Amino acid sequence: MTAEDVRTLPVERKIQIMEMIWEDLRERFERSEISPQQKDLLDRRRARVREGMARLLDWDAVKGL
Repeated sequence: MTAEDVRTLPVERKIQIMEMIWEDLRERFERSEISPQQKDLLDRRRARVREGMARLLDWDAVKGL
């Protein structure tokens, strides 16, 4: 499928395809292993947020930075 093929699809079909892609990516991510170093980094970041030393930003806030 080319970019031009995608442009000609109805919006509803594009949304269906996007949902299928996201579901596939989510399943692949859930099956993937993270390294001990990555897990440690995520755990430390979660702890910083939990302790009030860092805060989470939503995507709109990040885009505005």
